[in-house]
Amino acid sequence: MNFTRWSARLPGTQRRAAARRTDRGLSLSPRPPRRGEGRADDRDQETPGARPHDEGAVPAARADGTPSPDPVPARTADPEPPALENFPVRELLGRLPGLVALLYGSEHRIAYVNDAYTAVFGPRPLGSPAAETCPELADLGLAPLIDQVLRGGKPRTVKSRKVTSGGSYTVTCIPVDHPTGPDGERDGDRTGPGGVVVFAADVTDHAEAAERLRASERRQRATAVTLQRSLLPQKLEQPDDLTVAATYQPGGEDAAVGGDWYDVITLGGGRTALVIGDVMGRGVRAAAVMGQLRTAVRAYARLDLPPHEVLQLLDGLASEIDASQIATCVYAVHDPNEERLVYASAGHLPILVRHEDGTVHRAANPTGPPLGTGGWFYTSGTIGLPPGSGAVLYTDGLVERRDQDIDEGVAALERALSGATGTPQVVCDRLIRAMGITAEHDDDVAVLFVRHPARTGPAAELFHNAALDLLGGVEAAPRARAFASGVLASWRFSPELHDLGVLATSELVANSLQHGTPPMKLRLRRTDRRLIIEVTDGDEHLPRRRRAETEDETGRGISIIAAIASNWGSRRTPGGGKAVWCEFALPAPAPTAP
Repeated sequence: MNFTRWSARLPGTQRRAAARRTDRGLSLSPRPPRRGEGRADDRDQETPGARPHDEGAVPAARADGTPSPDPVPARTADPEPPALENFPVRELLGRLPGLVALLYGSEHRIAYVNDAYTAVFGPRPLGSPAAETCPELADLGLAPLIDQVLRGGKPRTVKSRKVTSGGSYTVTCIPVDHPTGPDGERDGDRTGPGGVVVFAADVTDHAEAAERLRASERRQRATAVTLQRSLLPQKLEQPDDLTVAATYQPGGEDAAVGGDWYDVITLGGGRTALVIGDVMGRGVRAAAVMGQLRTAVRAYARLDLPPHEVLQLLDGLASEIDASQIATCVYAVHDPNEERLVYASAGHLPILVRHEDGTVHRAANPTGPPLGTGGWFYTSGTIGLPPGSGAVLYTDGLVERRDQDIDEGVAALERALSGATGTPQVVCDRLIRAMGITAEHDDDVAVLFVRHPARTGPAAELFHNAALDLLGGVEAAPRARAFASGVLASWRFSPELHDLGVLATSELVANSLQHGTPPMKLRLRRTDRRLIIEVTDGDEHLPRRRRAETEDETGRGISIIAAIASNWGSRRTPGGGKAVWCEFALPAPAPTAP
């Protein structure tokens, strides 16, 4: 008789099978019955005739000793998946490519390390404290993490930690409990002091690639910052009637350099252009576009055009430079004779003016779209800048925050400006601090502050204005010469400068009488550094310097002005007409005796 089919039920067979599984490293815990299986006692209590036929059953014999006919073959059931405890855990851990260590107890003693761990760090004596025999765990900073895992009972992961040997690992610590019941089996809820499985994945290649990427980004950022700073003015021009300071701060390491810029341009005749802008985008490309726009602004400013016309020209140029990038900009002109700013804005934030009493006014903002959008006519607006007041121009990095509306940032800047006193550079620094700008700010910031000082005492004696309306016809010329001679004498200029000033006045007035239309006006202005002579009239045709032939009776006035003056120019006035001016540099004052 064949006993093979009966061997699974013979006494001792199950114990020997269990012993073989133990030798392979499998758990001794009995497998709980799966759904649909009955307990062994229940099967023993079943009647012989009620046992279902299966593949391992032996057909029963009839009472007369003749075997019963073979039953109808039953459908073979699908094999059930093996249970996890039936796999050799030690063999699986040993074959893992990651580094595995099992620590137990409050002293983190070593219970097991796999072959991959031994290959990297060498063998470790079992039962020894990890703090004494596993210095790599200290390099990875795992001791506090293991304590947290033991206390909290939740896995923890640290990424890309570096060891002394040079490798980088991402480590996961998983809490485990080991059984304390008899024969190594769990006994209710009783467990030992607990352990931690440390699994470390080698990410050295990834860490080195990430470091190379970060180094490349640092080099690119350094290049962009260098380019940005080289394209900004290295030293601001200081107008006669204004004191100016500016601050630029690039964003933090995680923020690429943007295209913020500012500039101060002396236009001649005592007038000054103030510019600030921001190219949308980051990196070298934004800085390069910024440099082109700044150069273009300086070129257009030399034409002495109204602010809205300058922005109109910039808009077309921005589209030609790069149609995919846009920029915001404010261009403002200060005229000391009018004590105000005439400005135009292309999508930029409003100018803020702080008066001498601390009140702050915001420009009314006749704002057009950003530069580069095309198809828009910009307009100019005005805001007062009397003596004693100051104006701040800034980029969005100063007031824009991710968690608040930009209008709230502008309002906060108004409050900070109201209490900001001191020199223009001090005001810039105080505004930066008041708005919470740090070295790790997520955007670059540009701030330009200009003050129209209220001069009193000896300083006020160096700044004078005088004006004369030119009425009548040709008889206005001798009146203008007499007026200029008297004014220049009262200002105590040298005889040479006095005579040059009278000659320039005569030529400018004669040019206006011949080519201009009423109303006409002569204005003389002196500062601590120059004498300015200006004549305005109602005609819009600007004079130009030309070469006069020998037989020509006219056309030499502007050439004479260009020859004797330090600088000269002309511009159209907002109400129609033109202004022609020239200026003479004053000698530096002699140093005072100590």
